[in-house]
Amino acid sequence: MKILIADDHELFLKGLEFTLEQNLQNPEITTAQNYTEIFSIIEKQKDFDLVITDLAMPGANWLTAITKIHDTLPDTPIIIISAVFDKELLQQTLDIGVSGYIPKTSSNNLIVSAINLVLAGGMYIPHELLYSSKTQDVSEEKQKEYLNPLKTLEKITQSTPKPESKGLTARQIDIVKCIAEGLSNKQIAYKLNLTEGTIKVHITIILKLLNVKNRTSAVIEAAKRGYIKEENN
Repeated sequence: MKILIADDHELFLKGLEFTLEQNLQNPEITTAQNYTEIFSIIEKQKDFDLVITDLAMPGANWLTAITKIHDTLPDTPIIIISAVFDKELLQQTLDIGVSGYIPKTSSNNLIVSAINLVLAGGMYIPHELLYSSKTQDVSEEKQKEYLNPLKTLEKITQSTPKPESKGLTARQIDIVKCIAEGLSNKQIAYKLNLTEGTIKVHITIILKLLNVKNRTSAVIEAAKRGYIKEENN
């Protein structure tokens, strides 16, 4: 398994490299400390199984850099591991085609589990970003859940479809049904008690899972697969 990892903080980079060597089976790890090094590496070697990279690094604007990495290695999953924890940023990376977004504050166990999930064909999105409610109040039970990253990952793993089935979760089906009703993102968010940003993230994932480019095609494909009735089309 060939993995390219990149971070401009050498201590974190070495720690991540050690974690992967201890927890993955025979990884061949290549490291880089800036985007310039990444570009040089992937121009010469294009058979990586996974790319793990920080966002804010020297050598290029992160949006331009991640886009270039994805364009150069279109079949290689990319995981962002960053200290920045922002839903809009998450949405931008998903739009590019990133398969995972891991906060740097995550435990080693969660990082390894998230990597295995992506390697298995799934996607890893932090629970706090994907399932945030539009209300600002967070229950004590929810706070405890956020403090348990492995429990969070377990929930996402259970709801992540296997690559061969590409099934939608119950929440994603609810959103597709709302799209079929002609509701806007804002209206869907209100109806499902979620933020509009969360709806955007879900829709990006739905389009990827259904292998379609727009909302209309998503409804048509969902109807073909039996998620919604044909008359909702």
